[in-house]
Amino acid sequence: MNPLIESFQTPFQTFPFDKVKSHQFKPAIEHWIEISRERIKSIRDNEENATFSNTVEALDYCQEELNRIASAFFNLNSAETNDELQSLAQEISPMLSAFGNDIVLDEKLYARIMSVSDVPKTNEAIMLMEKTRLAFERNGADLNDGEKKQLREIDQELGRLSLTFAENVLRDTNEYSFFIEDKEELAGLPDYVIDRAADAAKAHEQDGKWMFSLRPDSYLEFMKYSAVRKHRETMYRAFILRGKMQDDKSNIPVIERLVELRRKRALLLGYTSHAHYVLQERMAKTPSTVLDFLDTLKEHALPVAIEDLQKLQTFAKKTDDIDELQSWDIAYYSEKLKKAELNVDDEALKPYLALPNVVEGIFDIAHRLFGINFSKRSDIPVYHDEVETYDVTDNDGKHLAVFYMDLFPRDGKRGGAWMTAYRGQWVKDGTDHRPHISIVCNFNRPTKDRPAMLTFQELTTFFHEFGHALHGMLAKGTYPSLSGTNVYWDFVELPSQLMENWCYEKEALDIFARHIDTNERIPEDMISNIRKQRVFLEGYATIRQLSFGYLDMAWHSLEKDETIPSIDKLEANATGDIRLLPEVDESTISTAFNHIFHGAYSAGYYSYKWSEMLEVQAFKLFEANGLFDNETASNYKELLEAGGSVHPAKLFRIFTGDDLNPNALLDRLKR
Repeated sequence: MNPLIESFQTPFQTFPFDKVKSHQFKPAIEHWIEISRERIKSIRDNEENATFSNTVEALDYCQEELNRIASAFFNLNSAETNDELQSLAQEISPMLSAFGNDIVLDEKLYARIMSVSDVPKTNEAIMLMEKTRLAFERNGADLNDGEKKQLREIDQELGRLSLTFAENVLRDTNEYSFFIEDKEELAGLPDYVIDRAADAAKAHEQDGKWMFSLRPDSYLEFMKYSAVRKHRETMYRAFILRGKMQDDKSNIPVIERLVELRRKRALLLGYTSHAHYVLQERMAKTPSTVLDFLDTLKEHALPVAIEDLQKLQTFAKKTDDIDELQSWDIAYYSEKLKKAELNVDDEALKPYLALPNVVEGIFDIAHRLFGINFSKRSDIPVYHDEVETYDVTDNDGKHLAVFYMDLFPRDGKRGGAWMTAYRGQWVKDGTDHRPHISIVCNFNRPTKDRPAMLTFQELTTFFHEFGHALHGMLAKGTYPSLSGTNVYWDFVELPSQLMENWCYEKEALDIFARHIDTNERIPEDMISNIRKQRVFLEGYATIRQLSFGYLDMAWHSLEKDETIPSIDKLEANATGDIRLLPEVDESTISTAFNHIFHGAYSAGYYSYKWSEMLEVQAFKLFEANGLFDNETASNYKELLEAGGSVHPAKLFRIFTGDDLNPNALLDRLKR
């Protein structure tokens, strides 16, 4: 019996990871596609007049089981993948794409939706009607039969290519190993990094050596601390080859085909470019608005970035007689300069950021802000024994959510950090179906005798993803497609980036930042230096972030008759005027740019800076009223609960009392 076809007999109907085998996903998805298809057919063929309830609402609810199984499958393919899952993904993705096309290309169903005239005068109902209409129009409902066939073919190929792109990056990341045999060449590396590298080498039957990889926990620490410049160069040159290490599995042709198909699809649907298509449902609205926004930031950030780099160059020259900084020097000398100038030492800070204390602290902060509580559970099935689970309740003991945490790197887990949902939130027939939310990270592992201790960057990453998780856990919507993080993409990063602010505030740090050996609170001078760190080399960091945004827009703003340039040429044209370091042979960003070629950030990478603009304005309320001010937190909670039921510009205005203001973000460069 396939457990994915039965109702889940688990606490809170959580996903039965302990009972599921990889091969069971495909037949289960096929089963729920057919069930969903029958439900949609009954909606379409209903002989009663089309109403909002029997058509638009019914359509939004009809894929509950399919969405759950598919979400779990693709989440597993990111967090705990294997060859079988990757092969299945290449089969399942086209199936889901074809089914999605069947819905939005159904003329009779579209006509029924368009005949609905009794939409209730509520924000949610109006938004759902508009979102449903656009979903059909933006995905081919008005095309002729030949064009619909073409669209189906494009969508299926796009799904396969996106998976291939991510698989190529993951393979190149996991397969690369760099061994050091001479202990003297470990200079600068902290003991915990050295110990972990020795364990990694032993696991690869290379006793007496030290192994480093391109996985985030290994690569980032190596680049930050290794004093051996030639080794940093070796690692950097390997890192920039991800996605193209093997000619027969290179992402270069994958990107070219992806970009061409996205453009072709946009043109077919009547849009000027893929960026025009994407931005129709964003706060920014048009490519010109995005580029104007990026240009405004560039104008102010570039002079500051040049000063930052000159300062770093002077320091490197004085410290190690480095005449010209290279890309593999930036993390290393930034860390050393930060320690020298701000007296901020990540290694000295880490004992105050023991992961168990941070977890307890972030739960405490959430309790103070939103009145929610986290109780650890051992009876909820997980896909790996390192995953922790929690029952989230309000102060009255009412269940709000299930929360999963998967925090350490391993083979089969892609790099980076993300929040995801194994079940969304919705209300149907008076029952509030509560969400199952997960955050996945790649933090430094604990050692044999010490718990994991976070770098400050890892701390802000944790708070960032937890901000996303709160958006999901506190959801209070009616319709699945408008609940939680189902908001405009350039608004979705507001809760995550806003949450990072608590990492810099003494009142919050005092809750959890205690020395692992002495239990002493983090010293005030260290907190002061941490706050200074926030804008340390901020100009350079901003320009780096803008370069990704420009690159994304360059790929996705290509119009009808424009030739798709080579990767090297496009990257040079997109970022050449803000490239601050010497060019490195074979260096490309695009071939491992998962955000835009596998994730959902195509024509949307700008949204990180856009959301930062929103975050700066929003946090001013907490700065003015108090970090844990009840009224401010309550008002912010209402924004989180609303999800996508209200236009984000309106939600933002209700909470802050202001409209969007890029100058708020520019002020951060001046601090």
